[in-house]
Amino acid sequence: MTELVLTTYDWVPDAPRGYVRDLRVRWALEEAGLPYRVESTPFRDRKDEHFAHQPFGQTPWLTDGGVSIFESGAIMLHLGEKSEALMPADTRGRSEVIEWVFAALNSVEMASLPWSLFHFSGDTSSQSFQLFDNFLKAHRLAHIEPILAQREWLAGGFSVADILMADVLRLVARFDGLSAYPDCRAYVARATARPCFLKAHADQLAHFAKAD
Repeated sequence: MTELVLTTYDWVPDAPRGYVRDLRVRWALEEAGLPYRVESTPFRDRKDEHFAHQPFGQTPWLTDGGVSIFESGAIMLHLGEKSEALMPADTRGRSEVIEWVFAALNSVEMASLPWSLFHFSGDTSSQSFQLFDNFLKAHRLAHIEPILAQREWLAGGFSVADILMADVLRLVARFDGLSAYPDCRAYVARATARPCFLKAHADQLAHFAKAD
């Protein structure tokens, strides 16, 4: 097996700690029991090498031997191919996981991320925020709530789809956006109670704290 190397920032401000997306990759690697190591890239002074791996200057990226992969969704699918703890091998099971991976990123996070940015900026009284708030709640959370009421996990067993969806919803919960959606809250609580999440979260916080 080739060496797996996760690259993330060497440091980030306090506000995003615990939410930087290398957490998703750490969590998946822990769930799969795949050995890996973590390397750092500068947060403040992003060099050409950084952009060669991640064209938007973000993190994380994963190196698997001679392959370098950016975007957390792409990394999740790559790791899913390596472990049935992350994605089933049968065609139907894989298809269901993959569609929920895209739903988490393209449908739910697409709505939740701008909503969260309004909260981070402190601007939650504007008409623009109300548009995002209504869209997220009426067109995303209201639709996933009854699905999560009937399922422990999105696609049968726990998978990379749940890592992504739970992490997306976890940021909404940070700003109390799930207060009217008890099944979404319960889903996030189930996912984040998993030992592998707890380890990944603690490891991320410890990684950034070393640079303080």
